[in-house]
Amino acid sequence: METVTYEVRDRIAWITLNRPEKLNAINSDMRDDLFGAFEDFDSNPDAWVGIITGAGRAFSVGHDLVQMGTKVGKSTGPERTTDDLYIYERRLSKPIISAINGICLAQGAGIALCSDIRIASEKAQFGWPQVKRGISSISGPSLLSHMVPLNVAFEFLFTGEFIPIEECLKLRLINKIVPHEQVLEEAEKVARKILENAPLSVRAIKKASIEGQNKSLEERIPIARAQANVCNASEDAAEGLLAFKEKRAPVWQGR
Repeated sequence: METVTYEVRDRIAWITLNRPEKLNAINSDMRDDLFGAFEDFDSNPDAWVGIITGAGRAFSVGHDLVQMGTKVGKSTGPERTTDDLYIYERRLSKPIISAINGICLAQGAGIALCSDIRIASEKAQFGWPQVKRGISSISGPSLLSHMVPLNVAFEFLFTGEFIPIEECLKLRLINKIVPHEQVLEEAEKVARKILENAPLSVRAIKKASIEGQNKSLEERIPIARAQANVCNASEDAAEGLLAFKEKRAPVWQGR
């Protein structure tokens, strides 16, 4: 069984963590498969928006602790690490939505936080319990601690206690909470709203926003301008303006 299932339908790439019997614990095979899914999504002209979720009752409980420290996996070349995976996901050129269908811990929480929009089931929880296992965290200090007030992050990282999903909403770690059975439906609804818009415009805004983080306004504006100049010279930009003039819906081509 593949550790990640991947399918592109109607311009949406569906990426599903697929070790439900292990609560989607991430081993080296799953990490390799995630890289493969992300790479195809980013380069596939038929995929404009991505949705990542988990099979079964968990999004992911994080690193497979049984395998931790081993080199077992599919890779035959230089190993790409979880650290590389976070950076690669965050730099995807296209929007990606996490449909958080259940418990979301440690490395799994890192993957969720590296997505652009997060829709959570009412049954979901976040957590970084590494301190309870005598190990440290990458996604906690590098992601969580920069998304919520530091004292709040420290409380959860130092105690290892789970964050109730209602608290995640208050902290703006997620965009919304929906009934459990509606989490995929809601994620797809958001994806389809994005698909109504010009894909190059969406990508330009994402790239400018990501690159401009932690920079001054004087640095951010030229980054956004450079992306806008490229986007505004596209065929889709001409189509959008023509469609507005002709009072019709635009037909986007992604070029």
